[in-house]
Amino acid sequence: MSDGPRWFEQVPPALRTRDDVRARDAAPVEQLWVKCPGCREVLYKDHLAEAHQVCPRCGHHLRIGARQRLDLLVDRGTFRRHDAGLQATDPLGFVDHKPYARRLEAARASTGEPEAYIAGSAVIDGVPVQIGTFNFAFLGGSMGSVVGELVTRQFERAARLRQPAIVVSASGGARMQEGVLSLMQMAKTTAALARLRDEARMPYISVLTNPTTGGVAASFSMLGDVIIAEPNALIGFAGPRVIEQTIGQALPEGFQTSEYLLEHGMIDAIVPRSELRGALTRFLHLLGVGS
Repeated sequence: MSDGPRWFEQVPPALRTRDDVRARDAAPVEQLWVKCPGCREVLYKDHLAEAHQVCPRCGHHLRIGARQRLDLLVDRGTFRRHDAGLQATDPLGFVDHKPYARRLEAARASTGEPEAYIAGSAVIDGVPVQIGTFNFAFLGGSMGSVVGELVTRQFERAARLRQPAIVVSASGGARMQEGVLSLMQMAKTTAALARLRDEARMPYISVLTNPTTGGVAASFSMLGDVIIAEPNALIGFAGPRVIEQTIGQALPEGFQTSEYLLEHGMIDAIVPRSELRGALTRFLHLLGVGS
């Protein structure tokens, strides 16, 4: 055969000795790129991470990890986690496609977290706060008995220390595998929130992200002294398809989005992710904390 040009050589041989090129060639496409759900643009994952998971083309807010969320909001090095040892059990021996106990094990293995909520003490622009965030990657950020206990303890800690509380919600709602025990958390958390307000006279800021639904939306998430949402987040109790099937009618355009809720007076502000830390600082000062 002729030693002519090697038309099918994709990368020059000299470059194949570089570690970064070898790693790039070996990585599956889905590990390098992601398609924006908003504009369908194909985005390089490293660039998306630098933009805090916000599409640089259309501004669509993709989901962000719970720990990355905390790093974005609080003063560097100030977050101190509480109650990290609490883990859900399987009180009902629940089984659907597979046992609940196995689902918990898989969620812990894939996320490296014990539960779907991270709570702790931190400082935001010099103001001490009690802050927590849901982890949607852990069983859809669902609220079982342990998540409810973590949120309750956060409100109680805020009351005891006379500090404001902040909750970032990203949840599919109550965890069905725990039955009525998960539904009880709605009353339990809101009772603790009432004590924070009535006895400690401290404010609570609720941050709603995509999605905030079910029992979480029907309890403390919609009870903030200030309620902030990220753009175009799904917020509501039941999903739009369930509502349409129940009432037999088409829903208004944009129903259950942040923008719809703001227009109808259900939330106070829509704040892009890059501006959220500054917004929390301003609202804390407006609420008489740290001013």
